[in-house]
Amino acid sequence: MTHNDAESDDHAPPRPAGRGRDGTVRDAFGVGCAVGLSGFAFGVTAVSGGLSVPQTCALSLLVFTGASQFALVSALAAGSDAVTAAAGAFFLGVRNCFYGLRLSTLLRLPARVRPLAAHWVIDETAVVALAQPDRRLARLGFAVTGLTLYLCWNLTTLLGALGAGSLGDPGAWGVDAAGPAAFLGLLAPMLRTGTERATAALAVALAIGCLPLLPAGVPVLVAALAAPLVLVVRAGRPGDAEAAR
Repeated sequence: MTHNDAESDDHAPPRPAGRGRDGTVRDAFGVGCAVGLSGFAFGVTAVSGGLSVPQTCALSLLVFTGASQFALVSALAAGSDAVTAAAGAFFLGVRNCFYGLRLSTLLRLPARVRPLAAHWVIDETAVVALAQPDRRLARLGFAVTGLTLYLCWNLTTLLGALGAGSLGDPGAWGVDAAGPAAFLGLLAPMLRTGTERATAALAVALAIGCLPLLPAGVPVLVAALAAPLVLVVRAGRPGDAEAAR
């Protein structure tokens, strides 16, 4: 182990001990299959919102970040212009850049595969990789989660897009709520600290408050202000500033 490896491990979050290759593959495959099924809801939502089947499938193949995809098609369906809808989806996807920074030091993949691996840097692959006890298993967990989720997500997107017409009115089946529900299902387990919960609550309040006042797609951009606002407030409180040290 090099000095850099040791330093990286010293600063890494605690990870469960005694995990082997089989356990990593099992967990990664399970995460990929479970989350990949949400692609069906995306396919139905996108086509019902006015996208064609090829457009819907292209989004899953090329964008491959569920929250951003749902945000984009939901904003378009609500009447937002393409630029505003894309901006909202972009801001939701920015978090993947921070995952990439952490994973680059953990995985240390060869340069030739990094562009391909970057396409799989999302919530689920990051969580599975960071939960592993060493670099070898982190790489395995990242690869299995990414491959399984990519295949399942795109397959179920196609099935949902093709079956959207036979469902009739999505609202009658509750499919119109599938996008927000899937996003909340992915987000809720990640809110572990008071700061994270406060940020999420403020973001929801800002978005809901702006819905009747601003064009479709803009409220989600306003909601992005929640994070800096919460950080500013907490930084101004002596107890929080002292705890941060």
